[in-house]
Amino acid sequence: MSNVASATECLREPSNVTVCPLKPKTILITGGTTGIGLATAILLAAEGAQVIITGQNPRTLETARRELPANVRIIRSDSAAMEDARSLGHEVAKHVDSLDGVFLNAGIAQLGPFEAMPAQAFDQMFAVNVRGPYFQLQALLPLLARPSAVVFNASVLAEVGLPMASVYAATKGALVALAKSLAAELAPRGIRVNVISPGPVRTPIYGKLGMPAEALQQLEEQMAAQSLAKRMGTAEEVARFVGLLLSDESSYIIGENLAMDGGFRLA
Repeated sequence: MSNVASATECLREPSNVTVCPLKPKTILITGGTTGIGLATAILLAAEGAQVIITGQNPRTLETARRELPANVRIIRSDSAAMEDARSLGHEVAKHVDSLDGVFLNAGIAQLGPFEAMPAQAFDQMFAVNVRGPYFQLQALLPLLARPSAVVFNASVLAEVGLPMASVYAATKGALVALAKSLAAELAPRGIRVNVISPGPVRTPIYGKLGMPAEALQQLEEQMAAQSLAKRMGTAEEVARFVGLLLSDESSYIIGENLAMDGGFRLA
């Protein structure tokens, strides 16, 4: 969140009038224990925001506790579980009175040929990637300040066909459509909704695709070669983009699906 000023770190104008252009913000990040979510939590906490993250894996929760500042709140919550999604607002309210921003980042991916994709994988991806964010945001709605900002994490694969990614791409396409409708519905309440669609970004999600190491490396090399940047993006690069969308500096950006893909869609 660029240029976030704390209560004691305001700017002094030439006229000797002290102003704070951006107040400290309270931000919730789902799936904040690894990858883009963790990088965003680290960035926003370093820039003065009050950060709350969620996660459900005990190992990554413990790792996040070690890597994040002690003042970052960590809530164990499973995006796939309806009970957890519906109770998220209650859990967050134990720590803060309101939220200035939400980054709905939690997601999973499983690649595989269409003819072999099991129904269980289909249901799990839609549960985490679509149903989870929908009901999490519904539960958080009473806590969202006016104004506030919501950012969904989708993927350029919602627009670009990639073999063996049919279900994952479908979940991200659903998320983009969902976010656009919510942007129109929630804007009158002072809540801005936008979407980021990262391209090839090196995060731990690639290690969870169930692919052999050699095939995984080949996939990364292929995707990097297809981008105009000729490399994979980093979680930190995406985190800075998310920070901008959560900040007041993007107050005129509403209902957009903003790609950050190194030119992957154009190659």
